[in-house]
Amino acid sequence: MKSLQDSLYNWLTIKIVCDERPDDTAAADTEKMFFDILSEEHRISDIEVEKDDLMYFVHYSKDRERKKSRFPRELIEVMLNQIQNEPEKYVNYPED
Repeated sequence: MKSLQDSLYNWLTIKIVCDERPDDTAAADTEKMFFDILSEEHRISDIEVEKDDLMYFVHYSKDRERKKSRFPRELIEVMLNQIQNEPEKYVNYPED
């Protein structure tokens, strides 16, 4: 099992890709997988995301307590930026 911080990082990184590319089925499947890890393995719920100029903040509930993690935007947005800079490498293949 990965740490909660690693799982939140992985989920958030792909979530922002999903938000920008709602038709990207591979990203949606990956986001769901990481979300399931958060809810099933780490037992967190009520996940909310906010961002400012420098950071993403992930608010969540765990063990009846509200908690928050933060991540630098430049780390979280690296995958999205790569996809946007080289879209030909990240073609979305529709489901049959």
